[in-house]
Amino acid sequence: MLPPFIIEQIRRREERERSRKEHQPQLELPVAPAKPAKRRVDEDEPDPDRGVIIVDLGG
Repeated sequence: MLPPFIIEQIRRREERERSRKEHQPQLELPVAPAKPAKRRVDEDEPDPDRGVIIVDLGG
């Protein structure tokens, strides 16, 4: 267990940091609204055309 004076120092340090963060000015930036997600392709619909790549690893 830590000695009481070390525990007190840690507590004071945490309080100072918390106080400093609370009083620090903050700037709020305007954010554009989120774009709607792309529509997912249903399994009933045919898959979009895809290219096929054949890699021959045999020599």
